[in-house]
Amino acid sequence: MASYFDEHDCELSDHEHETGFNMLLQLARWVPGTWGWGLDCRSLSNMMDFQDLGLVVDWDHQLPPPAAKAVVENLPRTVISSSQADLKCPVCLLEFEEEETVIEMPCHHLFHSNCILPWLSKTNSCPLCRHELPTDDDAYEEHRRDKARKQQQQHRLENLHGAMYM
Repeated sequence: MASYFDEHDCELSDHEHETGFNMLLQLARWVPGTWGWGLDCRSLSNMMDFQDLGLVVDWDHQLPPPAAKAVVENLPRTVISSSQADLKCPVCLLEFEEEETVIEMPCHHLFHSNCILPWLSKTNSCPLCRHELPTDDDAYEEHRRDKARKQQQQHRLENLHGAMYM
């Protein structure tokens, strides 16, 4: 039985990715319709970026990357006033002390720096409301922009549909 490459008269140019790329091409050959019929290896490789064959990350089912370091460093510090002294840090559940300096997230939730900084070094969102901070991960930021565009498009469609029947 001839290999996929022999059948389609093509070669891989990058040895580094040969194994993963070969497996994906064999999958395309073994499962008809998955990639569509009539794809040669050049057009398939143009369609597949897969972030250099590290495979695509499904950000909807994976923990987001850490918040951007510059953003975290520039989060506002707030001094707790006497009227706020009864508030608690949502992470450690200890009450804030009067005149204590805490970190305020863009969503206005307050945290001890020892509580929120380790969290933001692992993920980019507020532990309470999931408000997301920017990240240094370009792929994730593109995913966020795509998701926002889709939500905006869905909102426009819903409004358009509702406007048609008023």
